[in-house]
Amino acid sequence: MKIVRFFFIFLIFLNFYNLSYSKDNEILKKKISKNIRCLICQGQSIYDSQSDFAESMKILIEKKLNEGLNEDQVYEFLKKRYGQWITYNPDFNKNTFILWLLPILLFFVGGAIIVRKLIVQKL
Repeated sequence: MKIVRFFFIFLIFLNFYNLSYSKDNEILKKKISKNIRCLICQGQSIYDSQSDFAESMKILIEKKLNEGLNEDQVYEFLKKRYGQWITYNPDFNKNTFILWLLPILLFFVGGAIIVRKLIVQKL
């Protein structure tokens, strides 16, 4: 009788574990899908797109997550397959450093112009 009770409790635990694992994968799939560009619908993520490409990418992401890959590994797989452009957040490297540094540079130049205008107005 104890074995049956133990087996029953184990099955209930396993069921709740699978539900939790599935929910975590769904949240991760949604997060990744929002950060991947649709190559068909320019300017849309695959999360927002209804194209066949976007639907197949969602299935591919789900498959990779079910295989046990984590978020970074899925991104690396997609970058190797489709190139760096596929993500909305490109890595910081020699090809993308201008994308990352230009907003900071513009912020400081704009701030310097504003400060200079304020100083000239006070004089």
